Amino acid sequence: MPITASKQSLLSLPRFVKRTIAMFFDTLVCAFTVWLAFGLRLDQWGNFQGSQWWIFICAIGFSFPLFIIFGLYRAIFRYVGSAALASMVRVFIIYTALFFCTFTLIGVDGVPRSIGIIQPILLFIAIGASRYFVRYWLGGLNNIQKSLHKAQPIALIYGAGSAGRQLAAGLASNKEILVKAFIDDDPHLQGSTINGVSVYPNDGMQELIDRLDITDVLLAIPSASQARRSEIISSLNGRGVRVRTLPGLIDIASGRVRISDLHDLDMNDLLGRAVVPPEVRLLEKNIRDQVVLVTGAGGSIGSELCRQIIKFSPKSLVLIDNSEHSLYLIYEELKRALIGIEDERLAAVGSDQAPLPHSVFPIKLVPCLASVRDGDLLLWIFRAHQPNTVFHAAAYKHVPLVEQNPAEGIRNNVFGTFTCAQVSLECGVSQFILVSTDKAVRPTNVMGASKRIAELILQAMAEIAANGEHSTNFLMVRFGNVLGSSGSVAPLFSAQIAAGGPITLTHSEVTRYFMTIPEAAQLVIQASAMAVGGDVFVLDMGEPVRIYDLAVKMVYLSGLLVKDDAHPHGDIEIKVTGLRPGEKLYEELLIGDNPQPTAHPKIMKAHEEFLSWDDLQQELEKLNVALDASDGDLIRGMLKKLVPGYQPNGDAVDWNGGDFLSNDHST
Repeated sequence: MPITASKQSLLSLPRFVKRTIAMFFDTLVCAFTVWLAFGLRLDQWGNFQGSQWWIFICAIGFSFPLFIIFGLYRAIFRYVGSAALASMVRVFIIYTALFFCTFTLIGVDGVPRSIGIIQPILLFIAIGASRYFVRYWLGGLNNIQKSLHKAQPIALIYGAGSAGRQLAAGLASNKEILVKAFIDDDPHLQGSTINGVSVYPNDGMQELIDRLDITDVLLAIPSASQARRSEIISSLNGRGVRVRTLPGLIDIASGRVRISDLHDLDMNDLLGRAVVPPEVRLLEKNIRDQVVLVTGAGGSIGSELCRQIIKFSPKSLVLIDNSEHSLYLIYEELKRALIGIEDERLAAVGSDQAPLPHSVFPIKLVPCLASVRDGDLLLWIFRAHQPNTVFHAAAYKHVPLVEQNPAEGIRNNVFGTFTCAQVSLECGVSQFILVSTDKAVRPTNVMGASKRIAELILQAMAEIAANGEHSTNFLMVRFGNVLGSSGSVAPLFSAQIAAGGPITLTHSEVTRYFMTIPEAAQLVIQASAMAVGGDVFVLDMGEPVRIYDLAVKMVYLSGLLVKDDAHPHGDIEIKVTGLRPGEKLYEELLIGDNPQPTAHPKIMKAHEEFLSWDDLQQELEKLNVALDASDGDLIRGMLKKLVPGYQPNGDAVDWNGGDFLSNDHST
């Protein structure tokens, strides 16, 4: 119940004034319950006389000291909870004992002995009801319910099939979540009960959520289509419930389900679209029994590429990253994954053979701590391991950071790619795949411009390879934002929601193309199997998503409400901070028009202009000189010359080398 101006004025009164009002009200209640008790006992409403007035004096004299001693006037009425109720029970046990002894056991002339029982009961009901009415009237009821639900969430399981029943049984064993209802689309299950829990149709879900004080909706519908899941999730937007999905069926069956095992919805649910299953033939082509090398192996895309690659039995996987911590994490994760793969293989064939020792795997993992700009070290690594396929995912990709450190961004994204491509050409790598970005199309920031130049390098080298004796096949795969990757909005919004807000948004109309990390990695691998040299592949990312809508959806699915002008008492505020330097309102995937279809429905091939190797090499030499000289104007001019569509948006400063796009050091 919202707090109006009149209620707010009452709440703003000094504490002692509010206590005085409460005590005056309780005096009236004491007098009223005495009068009511006499009327009920004597079946007439009359005047009091003589010793009958003692009952008024005793009612007030017994109650007020007890109310004060047990803290009934210290409690904040609009937050009355179980502790205050327990205090009231203790007060009235003592009060009833005193009243019963005085007016029932001892007795007072003119006062029926049954009044010693009737009046305490009436007073307890009246005082308790008044406290809970105030709590409800002042809007505290919902707050109390939320605080109680934090202690034990109350869940509704969507799906009364095998998965839902096992989930309910697993949750019942640990008492962390109370399951009060099932919902199922199957009319044959509706109206039945499962272990005492009723199954309802979905058309009354909102009424059920309100009536049962549901805090969590758990999706247990593994066989449902993505479209059906999206429909259910959309119907729960703004309902004040947290939407989560079930853990693995093994954990459910073993009874090990805990609150921490329940997952928030995955990124496909946030996007609300179906994922096209990958084609195994394309995934295997450049991986099975091959030596595969991944640069930036510890990053968001690089690490997912590694996870997907080991599923298709490469001969060895070489991991390159310049971050010791990131390299260590992905190396240890892949070792654990290989143990699981080997155990599953043995279980599938029913072998009695002992699992492989942890130090020996059919897939060799080689972690290499190296920078893609170190040509000599890369050459040594490539000659030592002779990779057949190289996935180049190493890049600085965070737009604002690269905008403020443009020289380092260009050195890493442009010349790191140049070095890797040259070494690959020299060592006879079969496939070199550059992981690119939609920000390379008509870029407004340094990161996007640097990635477009990296594409130009590969396009020019592909021409050299096609006209010479080299057999390296160079290709680029361009896609948009990846939900869940480092620097992506989804993890940022999740953290801001968990912290109580606000969610920070640069512009309410910003749109982006999105896909999930596994989907992006699989499509990159599949695109590599279709290249013939110099191809620019573009991933079909569906319709662009409005970031504001994504933020609202994440708030709703966390069981919270957006705080705005229409809902001033909501939970999470969304603040618009303004576009950052180099940031676009929307992104594009194509420089030209008319992309060509491929054998995969989610992968298109673009035909875009590029520079010859001779011309490009001269411009790269000039760019390198400008970087060494930390000449901001010259660097900007070179970027515009190399990338005709580059239009800087806003000023930026190179913190490592002085001014870049502005003479204003306060930027």
